[in-house]
Amino acid sequence: MRSRYPIGLVITALGITSLGWADTTSIGPPTPRELAQGVWLIPGAMNPNREPDGNTVVFDAPEGLIVVDTGRHEWHRRAILTLASDRRKAIKVIVNTHWHLDHVSGNPALRAAFPGLRVYGSGAINNALTGFLASSAGEAAGYVDDPALPEEMRADVRLDMLTIQNGAALKPDEFITRAQSMTLAGRRIRVNLARYAATSGDVWLFDEKTRMAVLGDLVTLPAPFLDTACPDGWRAALAQIAATPFSTAIPGHGAPMYRAQLSIYRQAFDSFIGCSNSARLKEECSAAWARDVGPLLTDVPRETERAQTTAAYYVDMLRSNGGRSKYCEAPSV
Repeated sequence: MRSRYPIGLVITALGITSLGWADTTSIGPPTPRELAQGVWLIPGAMNPNREPDGNTVVFDAPEGLIVVDTGRHEWHRRAILTLASDRRKAIKVIVNTHWHLDHVSGNPALRAAFPGLRVYGSGAINNALTGFLASSAGEAAGYVDDPALPEEMRADVRLDMLTIQNGAALKPDEFITRAQSMTLAGRRIRVNLARYAATSGDVWLFDEKTRMAVLGDLVTLPAPFLDTACPDGWRAALAQIAATPFSTAIPGHGAPMYRAQLSIYRQAFDSFIGCSNSARLKEECSAAWARDVGPLLTDVPRETERAQTTAAYYVDMLRSNGGRSKYCEAPSV
């Protein structure tokens, strides 16, 4: 069921729970999983009545650790700090794939723990802080005391409002303005920038040493989160990713994928956007999405239903805004 709470807080910037799903993962620090030598996934989660955390990826580097995305909740960043302690290494670099709060809210705490670290990300956060996020925080103030809002969600929304108020602490020290190979903490990584895709600037990484691609919200399950998206740029980004010689791709939400699985996602995305731009019933489009990505969905109860319900919402959203989010910043053709 669609929530009446502000889209900026409860859907995109802060969470997905309002669309009606939550897994039963117990709340506590997630367990890091070593995907390759020197590369760990700290999985995000969608817990009942809580806003989500996105996935975090940590690379071991000669000079310290590189952390890609920092989650939202205290328990998620605790897992990051514990991994650093266990490895007896300092965090030297944070790379934010995009500005949604489930991927950047841990920045201030990690800066405090490691004052010398540097944060890299796109400049899209500047417009988000003065526009989308500021507006969403203002709207949330009118809802946060509604007794119908679960207490856990209320706590998350209040914390997110404070995070937005302290938005300067989320900003990068170094802005990614183009695709380039960079040496981060002594490790060479290809840093890519997708313009006007899931946001107006999405950073994704390719580590040639492990053939690992870290994609942020350019890939999410059980559905693409299109609230701030420009579908044409998103499709172009997926094509660029497909042309990269990765062996494993790590989405912003969901389990790691191999090339064949990423191909399924890309084809499903293309078909879904095409259907959304057609005269077909939204129920047909959403059912086709759930069917097409079926091999990628987990066995969490009702996952297929959630995929279909979410996709139906986005069909309506796209059709009411000329085929893209009203927050898409791409120039009109």
